[in-house]
Amino acid sequence: MQLQQLKKIEINVMNSVNRAKDRLKKYPALLAECRESAITYAKCVIKKSNVNKNDCQNEFIKFKKCLLDAAVKNKTKL
Repeated sequence: MQLQQLKKIEINVMNSVNRAKDRLKKYPALLAECRESAITYAKCVIKKSNVNKNDCQNEFIKFKKCLLDAAVKNKTKL
């Protein structure tokens, strides 16, 4: 590969990394918006001594929906 091609690849990788970092910086705000559903989900999981798949499915679905809605509202993605 030519040096110019390698530089373009490096720039693309760094742009992707920077976008991911920017997205991660927004996660605390998304979680704060969904604190109630997060608490409900966490309480369900904590109640189980041996959590199995689908044990807290309804709570998880509500928490996930809240996060997705908050992400759209904040113009980001998870």
